[in-house]
Amino acid sequence: MSKILFVMTGADHWTLADGSQHPTGFWAEEAVAPYEAFKAAGHEIVVATPGGVVPTVDKGSLAAEVNGGQENADRIAGMLASAAELQRPLRLEDVRLDDYAAVFYPGGHGPMEDLAVDADSGRLLTAALESGKPLGVVCHAPAALLAATGADGSNAFAGRRVAAFTNAEETQAGLADKAKWLLQDRLTEAGVLVDAAEPWAPHVIVDGNLVTGQNPASSAPLAVELLKKLG
Repeated sequence: MSKILFVMTGADHWTLADGSQHPTGFWAEEAVAPYEAFKAAGHEIVVATPGGVVPTVDKGSLAAEVNGGQENADRIAGMLASAAELQRPLRLEDVRLDDYAAVFYPGGHGPMEDLAVDADSGRLLTAALESGKPLGVVCHAPAALLAATGADGSNAFAGRRVAAFTNAEETQAGLADKAKWLLQDRLTEAGVLVDAAEPWAPHVIVDGNLVTGQNPASSAPLAVELLKKLG
């Protein structure tokens, strides 16, 4: 049994271009599907957030219409409520990569607010990439890659192929015209190679030890790929 580190947003809002705060947090399915897959495979999960705050679930991610119906929405909400790891996160700044076999970042708009500019997260991501340990990042969580800069100031993930939430998806979700910046644009500007597939379809990219997924539907297949790397 290995320990897998879940690095999660501590934000409960996303600041829009007009200065207003859009309520958010982490996206339920993106935490639950990998959590269940890793637990079923016998792994231990440890959660870390900036400052050790208990992560907030995006209320929108618990709606019936994004979970294939009310029954599954209730199941996911129940699983989150029963996941003790989520209630006692470590402080991200205290985490030691050596203690974990793999690292996983679930998305939601929260990472756009905090992890995108979190130096501790950036250092952890850079170290995880260099270590060769399996590193999974899904949906909006690749925003955290923006804080991963090398000694020369360039992005540690420049030249890597990734899947991430696309401009088309943000537009269809109704938030693109309200955002300060779009994830696909920022990653591209940083030299990261964003491989965009059809909106909302599962899409996972494996580039060395880095496994990324485009959207919520990609979280379960991403977990499968990460487990393959753990053996």
